[in-house]
Amino acid sequence: MEFGTIEREIYVEASPEIVFEVVSSPEHLRQWWPDDARYDPRPGSAGEIVFGDRDAGGTVVPFTVVNARPPRTFSFRWTHPADEAAVEGNSLLVTFDLTPSGGGTLLRVTEAGFRELGWEAAVLERQYQKHVAGWDFHLSRLVPYIAGLGVRP
Repeated sequence: MEFGTIEREIYVEASPEIVFEVVSSPEHLRQWWPDDARYDPRPGSAGEIVFGDRDAGGTVVPFTVVNARPPRTFSFRWTHPADEAAVEGNSLLVTFDLTPSGGGTLLRVTEAGFRELGWEAAVLERQYQKHVAGWDFHLSRLVPYIAGLGVRP
C-alpha cells in the first residue's frame, strides 16, 4: 500500500457556500471534527485545533490555513512541530474541494504528505491508518451536522 494520500468524496445537500462555511470556520469545524479550533480562516493564518480537553491532556495540533477561495476550496497544513512554520515535508496538507452537484455539493477531501514526513514504515502505516479512520468517522458527522442547520441547497 502507498500510504501517501487519503481521498474521500461525499455529497452534501447544501450549497457550496454553506459547505464552505462549515469546513472553513472554527465555529462550525468544532461541531463535527475537533473539540476546539482557534484560527482565522484566511491564507497564512496560524492557529490550532484540539482533540479532547486542552486542560486534561488533550492533543493540541498546530494548524495553518494555506488557501481559502470561497466557495470552492479551503486547505490547511497541520501536524507540524509547534515551533516551526508549516511547510511541505513537516506537515500534512488537507484540501476541501467543493463542486456544485445537482441541488447540493460534492465535497472532495484530500490529505497528502504522509511519505514526505520521513517516518519509518511502521509509523507511516500506523499514522496513515489512524487518519483514514479519523476522516471516515468525522466526515460521517458532517452531513448530519449540515442537515441540522436547517438550510436548503
